[in-house]
Amino acid sequence: MMTSMRTIIDLPTADVDALDALCVREGISRAEAIRRAVAQHLLANRAGDAGQAFGLWRARPVDGLRYQQRVRREWDRGK
Repeated sequence: MMTSMRTIIDLPTADVDALDALCVREGISRAEAIRRAVAQHLLANRAGDAGQAFGLWRARPVDGLRYQQRVRREWDRGK
């Protein structure tokens, strides 16, 4: 079962009106629309984290492929 938390937010009147119109079109509650918006926002921002890893080994004195091959050879020796 998912636990939840109730929270209070302040929105400009124009946003509330637009949100209400969206809820009528979608046939959902205001709370559901906000849950979906938060989930979508979090998903979009998590995806950006993966890009931060690109080029991580660039400044290291070790070649990434050679390091990977060496570590895998260590695993093979353990068999």
